This record gives sequence, structure tokens and C-alpha cells, in this order.
Amino acid sequence: MKLAIAQINCVLGDLAENSVKILQYAQQARDQGAALMVTPELSLCGYPPEDLLLRPGFYSACEAALLELASQVKGIAVLVGHPYERGGKRYNAASLLQDGKVALTYCKHDLPNYDVFDEERYFDRGIEPCTFELEGLNFGLNICADVWDPEPALRASLAGAQVLLVMNASPFAVDKQLRRYDTVRDRIAETHMPAVYVNMVGGQDELIFDGGSFAMDGRGKLVAQSVQMQEALTYLDIASGGQILGEKLPLLVTEAAVYQALCLGVKDYITKNRFPGILLGLSGGIDSALTLAVAVDALGAEKVHAVMMPSPYTAQISLDDSREMVQILGVRYDELAIQPIFKDFEAALSGTFAGRAADTTEENLQARIRGTLLMAMSNKFGSLVLTTGNKSEMSVGYATLYGDMAGGFAVLKDVCKTLVYKVSRYRNTLGYVIPERIITRAPSAELRPDQADQDSLPSYDVLDKIVQCYMEQDMAIPEIIALGLPETDVRRVVRLIRLSEYKRRQSPPGVRITERAYGKDWRYPITVRYQDDY
Repeated sequence: MKLAIAQINCVLGDLAENSVKILQYAQQARDQGAALMVTPELSLCGYPPEDLLLRPGFYSACEAALLELASQVKGIAVLVGHPYERGGKRYNAASLLQDGKVALTYCKHDLPNYDVFDEERYFDRGIEPCTFELEGLNFGLNICADVWDPEPALRASLAGAQVLLVMNASPFAVDKQLRRYDTVRDRIAETHMPAVYVNMVGGQDELIFDGGSFAMDGRGKLVAQSVQMQEALTYLDIASGGQILGEKLPLLVTEAAVYQALCLGVKDYITKNRFPGILLGLSGGIDSALTLAVAVDALGAEKVHAVMMPSPYTAQISLDDSREMVQILGVRYDELAIQPIFKDFEAALSGTFAGRAADTTEENLQARIRGTLLMAMSNKFGSLVLTTGNKSEMSVGYATLYGDMAGGFAVLKDVCKTLVYKVSRYRNTLGYVIPERIITRAPSAELRPDQADQDSLPSYDVLDKIVQCYMEQDMAIPEIIALGLPETDVRRVVRLIRLSEYKRRQSPPGVRITERAYGKDWRYPITVRYQDDY
């Protein structure tokens, strides 16, 4: 038989649009001879619905949409993910639509409650396995986290399943696909069932779903691999004995995967929220340059407006490089000098600040002037401001509240500085857009004469390693020092991470590309006096 994988980009809460897309894909799959099409987890409503799942009306609307969709599905069986309420309990479910009706429903067994997941807040656990027969094959169902635990797959196997279908809304993180492979191989080794892993694709707030659906045979050999970061309708040929044939596409290398994830995140955040375009402040530095490249690749040059706001400390090469880049990309570009405004602010504050030397106050004032100008243009034109700060800066508070942190979406929020450079070089392999001098010159905020980031921070290779160890991996301070990192730098960076929490709480959402970002999966208190080495 022929099975179709519908790797689709769902719009959360748009039941009508999602239903239309599922139906269109089903009709196309049917026309290509497929007997069954599998969609991702909660494909009817999108994932994650979060506190929409606390509203009774949401379940009623989803059920009505499911029944309407079922009535239109003809000539093919379709597996659709949806919220499900029965007997006072609520489930993360999947239903088989066949012959114009809902033929059966499976309820997810394992409810993840870690990282970005809060499913125990919303759902009850299913306990019954679900199998169905189609063209002489018995299929078993798992939903996403089910496959990370042995029991649900074993229950399906004991119930007579020959092929395991896994419907997923699994968020992207660097190298996560390899862990998915390992997990599915473990289930295959325990059950001897081949498996088909269907994943959602698209951006939802800070989450990126990377697609990459795949299939493995009964020995755990990868026999099919779909495209990443794109919608796709792909086909598998499944023999009566469970052998699977399909196309096997190569995985993206790390820098390519990160870049495409950033582009997908920006595109979906802007388009799904119906913003007409974006604004961003250029500085002549690497972060704003990469953000501009992402914005143009995601949305097209016609929807991007770049603004350079030079101060007396802005180097001429920063202006020259910014002008070169916007010319290459063809975006709208304005230059707004902030020196006159800065002088007015200094004059207004001169009496209050009398007797006090200039310090970071005046540096931050420049950033806040720029933020005010960008937000004024955002109000006037309706475009969303993209902030350009990276994860390294967000970790240690090297950012200005109501200044460079002002905006609606933080593209590089989860991209450390060393990775910013790698991804920028990767982007230039696709076509030269970022002037080489931007990549090679020493980074600087240019808020005082001859300023460089490394004047006040450890080198970025050291800083990023400390952030990854402490923030992403929860390593203790002694463990980090034992890796050979300077103790002074380790203790200083950890202290800055703790002190900067109040800033991060006021930052916009941004694309998540690691296993732990400053978003849904980072929940540290602002007010706290607990200090430890562990």
C-alpha cells in the first residue's frame, strides 16, 4: 500500500484553514494512490494551544471542525490530531477519518511536562492501545512523547500492530533529529515493528517545528527521510510484510538548519500575526547584519525597512558596511542621526546629573533614543521591530532595556555569539550579502570612543561555553571550572546571568534553537537570594 506523510504548517486556532489544508493534502494523496495519510500531532488546531485548552468552547469548536472534516474525506483514510473531551476528561488525541466519519480515536498516553511542555496542565492520560487494519496491514498509533517511553509502543505491538505510526509536534533544537532516530530505534528493537515518524513544520511563537519526518524498517534502518523546515507531502510504499520504501533526503548541517529555522521563525511570526513588514536598526555589526539577512530571506526585501542611527561614536566603516549591505539586499534604508537628540537629552538632564561623571547612563541613553525612534516608526507604519541581540548578550545583561531590547521579536535570542559568526559565514556561501569586514572586525556597541565588547566581557568563546554549561546543561560551578575554564570568568558570568533575569523577563519572544532557551523552558525567579556553587 501507499502511505502519505502530510508534513504541514498549521496555524494555531485557525480550525477552518487547517481543515482546508488537511483536505487538500488528502485529495492530492488520494489522487496519487495513497490509501492512508498521516498528519502531525494536534494538526487540526495547531500546537501548542496552551491555555486555550482550559476553555470548554475550544473543545466544542474542535469537535465540530473534526466532524465536518470527516464528512468531506472520501477515498482515503486520514489520521488527524486534535483535542478531545469525553466524560469530563480531556485528551491529546488522534482520530482516523474514513468513509465520511470518525472511525476511531486514540488518546496520548505519555504527557510531557518538561522543557517547553506543560501537557499535564491540560490533558488526562490515555491508557488503551489503538490499532486498525488497512489493506491487510495492522497499524498502531503513538503520539509524540509516547514513543520516548517503551510502554505505548509495546501495548500497540501486543494489540497486533505491525507498523507503528507516530504523530509529532516535536520542536527543533540543534542535532535533535539524531536523538529522534535513536529513540525510534529503541522502540523498534523492543517491538520489531517498522515505524513512521511524522512531524509538524512551522513557527509558533518561539518554537520551531522542523519537519524532517522519517521512516525506519524493522531493523532500525533509516529508509526514508523527508525535507526539513518545509511543508511536504511525501509517500512511502509499505509491503504486506511491513517493508518500507521511500525517498531519503540528506539532513541539513548545523549552520544551515539554524539559519533556516531563524528564517522560518521570522516568516511565520510576521505572517501568522499579520504584520505588514518589519523594521530593524542596523549598527554595522554582525548581529544586526545577520538579522537583516534573515529578515530578507524570510519575507522578501519589499517588507523590510532598515534604519541606521549613527552617533558621534559610530565608526565610518560601520556606516559604509551598512550601506553596502542594504544596497546588495535592496531594502528600504534610512539614516537618522541621533546626535542632536542626544545633546538635547544631555542638556535636559545636566542639572539633575550635575557633579556626576559620564558613565553607562549616557551609553544607554543612546540605545534608548534609537529604540524610541524605531518604535515611533513601528507605530506609524504598523511594522514590527526585530531586535538584534544574541544569547550571549541576553545571558549577561549586555543589552539596554527600552533601547536595543525594544521590539516585538528577538531573532537571535537563542543564538550565542560564536554561532552568530558561523551562521553568518554560512549565509554568505549562499550568496554574498554580509560584508566580510562585518564578520572579521572586533564587535563593539560603539557607545563610547574605541569601545570593544571584550573590554567588559570574557572572550566570546569562553563566555559561550560558560553559558552553555550553566544555563543549557545545569552544570554546577565547580564542574564548569573543572573543564579548564577560568574560575574568575565562570563566577563572574554566572553572577551576571543571575542578575540579568529582570531584563530578560522584559525581552520579546525569540526563535528557540537549543534544548534550553530564555523562554518557556527558563523559569528562574527575579527576586532571590539563593547563591550556591552547585
